Amino acid sequence: MNDQKPIYTEKTECQDCYKCVRGCPVKAIRVVSGSAQVIPEACILCGHCTEVCPVGAKKIRNDLGEAIRLLKSKKQVFVSLAPSYRTEFSGIDSAKLIAAILELGFFGVSETALGAQVVSAACADLLYREAGSIQISSACPSVIHLIEQYYPHLVKYITPVVSPLQAHSKLLKAEYGDEVGIVFIGPCVAKKNETKDIFDVALTFSDLRRWFNLKSIDWNALPSGYGFLPFSAAEGGLYPIDGGMIDGIKCCNPPQNTLFMSFSGVQDIVEALEELDSRHLDRPVFIETLACPGGCVNGPGVSKRGSTAQKRYRVQTETPPPEQRDLHAIPNISATYSSREIVQERHSKSEIAEALLKIGKKRGEDELNCGGCGYDSCRDFACALIEAKAEPAMCVSYLRKLAQNKAAALIKAMPSGVVIVDQHLQIVESNAPFISIIGGDAAIVSEADPDLEGAYLERLIPFHGLFADAIQDGTEVQIQDIRYNGKIIRLTLFSIQKHILLGGILQDITEPVIQREQIIEKAQEVMRKNLTTVQQIAFLLGENAADSEVLLSSIVQSFSSKD
Repeated sequence: MNDQKPIYTEKTECQDCYKCVRGCPVKAIRVVSGSAQVIPEACILCGHCTEVCPVGAKKIRNDLGEAIRLLKSKKQVFVSLAPSYRTEFSGIDSAKLIAAILELGFFGVSETALGAQVVSAACADLLYREAGSIQISSACPSVIHLIEQYYPHLVKYITPVVSPLQAHSKLLKAEYGDEVGIVFIGPCVAKKNETKDIFDVALTFSDLRRWFNLKSIDWNALPSGYGFLPFSAAEGGLYPIDGGMIDGIKCCNPPQNTLFMSFSGVQDIVEALEELDSRHLDRPVFIETLACPGGCVNGPGVSKRGSTAQKRYRVQTETPPPEQRDLHAIPNISATYSSREIVQERHSKSEIAEALLKIGKKRGEDELNCGGCGYDSCRDFACALIEAKAEPAMCVSYLRKLAQNKAAALIKAMPSGVVIVDQHLQIVESNAPFISIIGGDAAIVSEADPDLEGAYLERLIPFHGLFADAIQDGTEVQIQDIRYNGKIIRLTLFSIQKHILLGGILQDITEPVIQREQIIEKAQEVMRKNLTTVQQIAFLLGENAADSEVLLSSIVQSFSSKD
């Protein structure tokens, strides 16, 4: 059994981009040591984070192994195939697709849309019985999570019926026996978290494609005479597009005065449900909600998102017209939903101010609300810091200021003169030794601004042309000695940002300290050369002595021979 949650993070692949934080509609992400982890109890399993992650670090749990084990343990295992198969496998005839699935070892393939049709009939009946009420569809498990966890006051409006998948699973067991196994295949991640005592395993279309590849299915050799069991669905096939469930309910003759609404995408659903109130209604209201924008055809488990108009066209033109087909038994599909509220922590102004101070936000104007951290505002980010869901390093402006402060501290601590200028030779940063070396007007200006920030170099030194040439040429490193005010200045110019930022280091090599350093350096250089010469002489002498020894030994041996 796979103990991983339906959505998880591969820590080694997470790249600190926080795109999943930005994309998560309920901010169910906690960043720990730079890695963005899903908070299971807060997640609504919409799967959007798996879609937006640029490196694929957010992953959907692979249940393929569990499905294979189920095939080995049960005699009859059925596939409940989501109606969005029409857009996922648009170039494949449904009979061929069924044959390919049967090749994997399944007993039969049935359409989840059959369960959708039963749900439509139940919803139409509810609209008659609850004449002045609001009914929010229960077809999308992600929306159920959203309402139960974040809008518990709206739970009372959820239609008290199971999802199409659960209704279909009950139909299959009523038709073929309780002992059959059921594997759902579709575009949805949230199905992996639905009640497993009704069906066994939920796979995505991506899982099915991978399984086909593992089995090396030969599509050309597949027979084409297979069909869906117990028979094909009709209007239930419209469920995967927004408004499709409403079309299905309309086929069941709901009250004529029913007001139907359809919303897809979590953000749109949240905005639609604000201030929802059933008081003073003179007609029934049915609200269809699908967490994926455009409907299930754009779910996280599909191979290609987008092209919604084309997908709608396929679903609407390929779905058969309504047809009265009686099942042997209609199971009880009633359901109850309850609050699982995620309590939102409230923080005092002083707590938020303290958290803002950690990221260098001292005043209101410091709060840029740039969204780089993944949160809509600096104050939302501060609340996440308090709740240990975020880290200060997520704030881009804070990191930039931290880097600038460290660089400024390093520049100020250097014994040599340092100056950084832009392409207009306007000073960006400098230190006290630089002012001391060049003196003159720089010393006067530094009384007002110790860093000389904004001052023009050409007004302070006569050799500013060297800086201008270096920044124009994009010189990487250039070293030159110049005479200035009775001193010899060693000027090292280096490019920080080509043609835009240039750094300069000034050393007064006439100073005793510099002279002592140079004398020591020269002395060490002479010592190194002498040592090298001695080693070479020793090598030559040793080589000569060895040759002489070999020659003399051969002479001795020759004359000492008895012959």
